[in-house]
Amino acid sequence: MAALTIATGTGNWFSALALGVTLLKCLLIPTYSHSTDFEVHRNWLAITHSLPISQWYYEATSEWTLDYPPFFAWFEYILSHVAKYFDQEMLNVHNLNYSSSRTLLFQRFSVIFMDVLFVYAVRECCKCIDGKKVGKELTEKPKFILSVLLLWNFGLLIVDHIHFQYNGFLFGLMLLSIARLFQKRHMEGAFLFAVLLHFKHIYLYVAPAYGVYLLRSYCFTANKPDGSIRWKSFSFVRVISLGLVVFLVSALSLGPFLALNQLPQVFSRLFPFKRGLCHAYWAPNFWALYNALDKVLSVIGLKLKFLDPNNIPKASMTSGLVQQFQHTVLPSVTPLATLICTLIAILPSIFCLWFKPQGPRGFLRCLTLCALSSFMFGWHVHEKAILLAILPMSLLSVGKAGDASIFLILTTTGHYSLFPLLFTAPELPIKILLMLLFTIYSISSLKTLFRKEKPLFNWMETFYLLGLGPLEVCCEFVFPFTSWKVKYPFIPLLLTSVYCAVGITYAWFKLYVSVLIDSAIGKTKKQ
Repeated sequence: MAALTIATGTGNWFSALALGVTLLKCLLIPTYSHSTDFEVHRNWLAITHSLPISQWYYEATSEWTLDYPPFFAWFEYILSHVAKYFDQEMLNVHNLNYSSSRTLLFQRFSVIFMDVLFVYAVRECCKCIDGKKVGKELTEKPKFILSVLLLWNFGLLIVDHIHFQYNGFLFGLMLLSIARLFQKRHMEGAFLFAVLLHFKHIYLYVAPAYGVYLLRSYCFTANKPDGSIRWKSFSFVRVISLGLVVFLVSALSLGPFLALNQLPQVFSRLFPFKRGLCHAYWAPNFWALYNALDKVLSVIGLKLKFLDPNNIPKASMTSGLVQQFQHTVLPSVTPLATLICTLIAILPSIFCLWFKPQGPRGFLRCLTLCALSSFMFGWHVHEKAILLAILPMSLLSVGKAGDASIFLILTTTGHYSLFPLLFTAPELPIKILLMLLFTIYSISSLKTLFRKEKPLFNWMETFYLLGLGPLEVCCEFVFPFTSWKVKYPFIPLLLTSVYCAVGITYAWFKLYVSVLIDSAIGKTKKQ
């Protein structure tokens, strides 16, 4: 707080926030050093450093094969040339599960260093925030609140700096592309997003929002008085320019593998549909509720002797295995079914963005809905993918009370759903303390920002969020001492997944209703 007070007087409060979270990241270096993602990225360092490019997407000595797009592979290649000065042994493909203190330090510091891009992107996003709700105190200013919500985001802290991944700089690219669209620098925004897609293909989830918004707001240069498209304003030059940007980035990324006739192999690694509907721990989405319902119906069916135990599939949906399985009562789900559900879920938001555009803010709401819809209905969704909706929703939260309410429900529930990532005792107090601090700040700061409007939560939402406390006590402090721990070890994960799925589904539905109502109101005003 002393540093923040000094920064306030000099106008450098943002630097103080960034420095503070960087110091926290350094303090987290020794935590949870046995995450599987350490070995995943160490193996990718070894593959790209010691093998020719023609073998990158064929190498399978380790089970953690390279399954990210080529730009991320080149990123690992560049990192490997720094890594060799820390510990050359980490770059040996055959050194499976290799670990050393120098390897750990290199991997941790590489994530912290790459977060510089995320810090810069947050600063650019803060410049795009409407300053109408400006409080007298620094801590009541929307830009300050947004900076804390992004820089100190609990989810990013535990996923990148305890569990270990490189999400920070990837989200930095996404936020920077969003900022550029807000600043009407459309070509830069398109370029940054195209680059991002070739770093991590999960961002395809939000590609429809980018494509429709750029076509509607950049390629069409004018609207009619009622807000509808003026078709004669279509610019072939602009659409060709956008297409050229996407083509050149894609050619740079995929060109070498096209020349090697390896594109089918690359795509088979990027889209492994042989994996199951759900990850080892069910992401808290629609399919978690679907699986849970199937489990309940199967238990009831067995009790009432409607089902034959010999005909029930042996593969357990809660065994922790990443595999394909058959549902017992409900119809089994295929990748095609999840794709159709996802497309149906995002169509209304895309429709609103095209026919009832509301500027960059409308784009941001559509982007968040695309991310949430893909999370809700996608195939083999990881629980960490919820951050793809939480971070852009942070920008919306400081603009309207309704969006702030949705953000708080989504972020509190989504962040709690990440708890199973850190399942060892030493990390338990860390994750509880960090989440409590972030959640208390988020709620209190946004309540202060919108104190002149109606309460952010109704009684039902308050009751639901408070329920996370007893759930945590039950899963972490009660269940381990019961006899069920041996016979039903999956119950804490099942309870966490299903309970959080209810909250995330509610936030998704509430945001959708808000977008559709706002679009209808906007159309009425124009008429």
